[in-house]
Amino acid sequence: MAGNVTNIEWRGVAIALGAGFGGALIALQLGLPAAALLGSTLAVTLVSFLRLRPAVPDLLRDVGFCVIGVSLGSGVTPDIWSDVARWPLSIAMLALTVLAVLLSCGLVLRLIFGADTPTSLLATSPGALSYTLSLASDRGVDLRFVMVLQSLRLLLITIFLPPLIGYAGGGEGAAPHANLPHLAYGEGIVLLAATFVLGAVMARLRSPAPFILAGLLISGGAHAAGLVSGRLADPLTFFGFSVTGAVIGARFAGITRAELKRLSLAGVASTGVAVAISVLGGFAVSRMLDLPFGQVWVSFAPGGVEGMSSMALALGYDPVYVATHHVFRILLLIVILPVLIGVFSRKR
Repeated sequence: MAGNVTNIEWRGVAIALGAGFGGALIALQLGLPAAALLGSTLAVTLVSFLRLRPAVPDLLRDVGFCVIGVSLGSGVTPDIWSDVARWPLSIAMLALTVLAVLLSCGLVLRLIFGADTPTSLLATSPGALSYTLSLASDRGVDLRFVMVLQSLRLLLITIFLPPLIGYAGGGEGAAPHANLPHLAYGEGIVLLAATFVLGAVMARLRSPAPFILAGLLISGGAHAAGLVSGRLADPLTFFGFSVTGAVIGARFAGITRAELKRLSLAGVASTGVAVAISVLGGFAVSRMLDLPFGQVWVSFAPGGVEGMSSMALALGYDPVYVATHHVFRILLLIVILPVLIGVFSRKR
């Protein structure tokens, strides 16, 4: 798991980066969808299972997320406001989908796997991992149960969503900014530095996904104002995807094989239900708004905002649409999770 640079074992950092960048390069050579993200995630997860304890420092994680955020902002076009005007219906459907995921998956964990109400809701919360774990700690629930199921869900979605979208006929478009020229390295560094400063401020204010949001605001604003035009150089984008995948994979470093074996069936079952619900919601919205199904599905998928935003970029979907929906989902979860736990706990 992530930790402060001063407290972390540099051996773990070297293992995470070596596996992450190596896996990303191999996936690129194999032509896999979302190659850097997928390859890094798989490789670092593997070394976690081998008990090599990979670790990604907070600073490196945040810089990687800045790259993703700035890349998202590069997709902003002058048509952004006309596009946003079409999204309220999509966001309302997302809210219903999130509620359905919480209630349905929570019911599965309670009836089949014997989890109590707070644990079942927190273990199936589709996003906001840090907030979910803090709630779990405050409520005195089984932190390991919540952590393992949350990590399994994110891993399974990151691995299987790209090929499933391809099978469903998605992912065929070019990213909104794929044909833009590359920014000069100097311009890119300025955007990244401004993003990091704003992200650090937003993190202190406890904003969800602060560095992703900061990058979207800084880069999107600069592109909308015509101050810059272009996308980050490919090596920088590769770095952001690879670090994000390493962060996902390193979450398994503290999970024992016994815990994974005990909880894997619950994780697969709850993830399957969550994905099925997101498919139904995404399909309905894609038909109603005439949007690509894959784009809506990535936006509705119960994964992390960093991973899903990276996937949107890699698969050629509107990154602003995807990021907006995932940020809204996090804000919604922050509001409704304590309410649902309180309501269902009183009913028992």
